[in-house]
Amino acid sequence: MWKNMVGYSLLAVVSVAAAGFAYLYFRSPATAPPSNIKVDASSARIARGKYTYMLSDCDGCHSPANRQLYDNPPVEGLQAAGQIFPDPTAPGRIVVSNITPDRETGIGNWTDGEKIRAIREGISRDGHMLFPIMPYPYFRHMSDDDVQSLVAYLNTLPPVRNSLPATKVDFPVSLLVKGVPRPVTAAVKHPDRSNKQLYGEYLATLGSCETCHTQEERGQIVVSKRFGGGRRFGIGDQVVVSANISPDKQSGIGEWSLDRFQQRFYKHSKHARKPRVDADPEKFSIMPWDNLSQLPPEDLEALYIYLMSRLPIENKVESHPVETGGKG
Repeated sequence: MWKNMVGYSLLAVVSVAAAGFAYLYFRSPATAPPSNIKVDASSARIARGKYTYMLSDCDGCHSPANRQLYDNPPVEGLQAAGQIFPDPTAPGRIVVSNITPDRETGIGNWTDGEKIRAIREGISRDGHMLFPIMPYPYFRHMSDDDVQSLVAYLNTLPPVRNSLPATKVDFPVSLLVKGVPRPVTAAVKHPDRSNKQLYGEYLATLGSCETCHTQEERGQIVVSKRFGGGRRFGIGDQVVVSANISPDKQSGIGEWSLDRFQQRFYKHSKHARKPRVDADPEKFSIMPWDNLSQLPPEDLEALYIYLMSRLPIENKVESHPVETGGKG
């Protein structure tokens, strides 16, 4: 009797596990048809789209970087042309799309609605999901005005022919990420700029500040440590650890004045497009300083007010740790 009960229990467990695996394997990402919108291509909308492109650091992933220059600008002639993501820890071959208007290898044949869907919902023109290194879980909060402006700006980029292979995600990550895309089913209004904390949250969301400035465990950010820094990034033998930007007074930015916060961004503009000296660890950063140094003072103020409203996280960070070989 007991043997039979154990056998039935094991069979039930195996059956549930098999059903769960089958569900993950065969399910499709949530998707909705793209809109039929044709975005306005006015100069004002294109200018706002350029701002949104810069704030969201689209070049950081979609453009091969010139690592010999301080601010890691796109390799000349390859802006937005896509690349195989240069991270050896990635779960497979993650390919970042060519988002130039090239008709054969880019998105020149896509409708504006298809582009908007890809940006905010993570669904490509042919219906396959984009790997969520593309921060569409954050971009789903991008306002209708801003996402249309971003598309208007993308439409002005020079087309670049750059054929890339398909993304190939390793198992089991390939199954687990299927649940990430979600359709945007309601209008997304632009936040009230007069509410500086709310607008600062919006800017931090589009800039994916939380992603870089929060430690991860098993590929997920640790919510209890939001903005506490400590996430490691490396290229070759150089490593940088994200700063603690929570309002902790000892290890974060809790003692910073608004002026100090703003100047932390603006001082980097003088280094833009200048050669990076590898021996100086301060010259190595993946923070898009040049882009963010162009934010107007009122936007940096909004970002500052929002960050100062967050929970202080005690976490002393050494941004440029000494690694093997003496480089940081």
